[in-house]
Amino acid sequence: MDYDAMMLDTEASGPIVKIPVIAPHSVDFELSNVDLAFANSIRRVIMAEVPTMAIDLVEIAANTSVLADEFISHRLGLIPLNSKNADSIEYSRDCDSCDNYCDKCSVTLTLHARCTGDEIMKVYARDLVVEAVSGNGDLGSPVITDPEGLGTVICKLRQGQELRMKCIAKKGIAKEHAKWAPVSAVGFEYDPHNKLKHVDLWYEEDAAAEWPESENVKWEEPPQEGEPFDYDAVPERFYFEVESVGNLEPDAIIQQGIKVLQEKLASVIAALTGEGEGGANGADYEPPRSPDIGGGANGGGWDNQGYTTPFGAANGGGWGGTGAATPYGATPYGQSGTWN
Repeated sequence: MDYDAMMLDTEASGPIVKIPVIAPHSVDFELSNVDLAFANSIRRVIMAEVPTMAIDLVEIAANTSVLADEFISHRLGLIPLNSKNADSIEYSRDCDSCDNYCDKCSVTLTLHARCTGDEIMKVYARDLVVEAVSGNGDLGSPVITDPEGLGTVICKLRQGQELRMKCIAKKGIAKEHAKWAPVSAVGFEYDPHNKLKHVDLWYEEDAAAEWPESENVKWEEPPQEGEPFDYDAVPERFYFEVESVGNLEPDAIIQQGIKVLQEKLASVIAALTGEGEGGANGADYEPPRSPDIGGGANGGGWDNQGYTTPFGAANGGGWGGTGAATPYGATPYGQSGTWN
């Protein structure tokens, strides 16, 4: 695509976006009229907080391949799944309809493959069959982009070997696990000529030869010979390269990232102003987050194990206090001061 600027915001006072290159699984765009903190927040949200679908639970009925159950489960978790309608289901931790998974918070896929011939049989992502749920479309189906329509190789089977399992795909974010990442990479650059001197390039002989310039230098004027340094200058234009793994289209990833950022800011504003519990228009909103680790006295966290550590009592909630036994036995920090 030629560099025909596509303005997504016509107001001069707001952010301005120009898209020079767009492809089915990647997009390059320039963001201007914003500060560095805002641009970097977009990058971080795109990478870590856009919700997608990924296989999270695997119930194995039969596995006679040479690969261990955990190995295959890990490979299944990394297969990109269609996440275009991920907003239509809930996070499993927030689902009130089940204790583990159900149609409201997950998508079920089945895999059954058995090698009956003499040649080695390859099991592909296409062999994952989605149990259709009305209203979700292709949500949770494996993303297959190769010309043969096979998808990712899961494993290989010899004669008589079999795989039979049930896979549960859930919604999550990359903060929780990388398998939920919507992008494989997000390139981020500003000041390609390094006029602001934010980067001190290490080199042996010639910095220009050892550090090739990026393609973004053609969009900005190079520094002039003898030009005085501007100590008040700040970054004004930011260049992004977003590469999707296939579960979401690049433009959808950016739009979802902006939506998440808006909702997070709305919840902060609501908390500061005391208007509602968060979210726009008074609606409650809880942004994408990792699962709870602690849990209080009754929450099943670290402080509810029924034992103490040498750093303090389990229910004391602090690092101080008297030492006592751990679940592995007495420690030398106990009251006696010796191993028991």
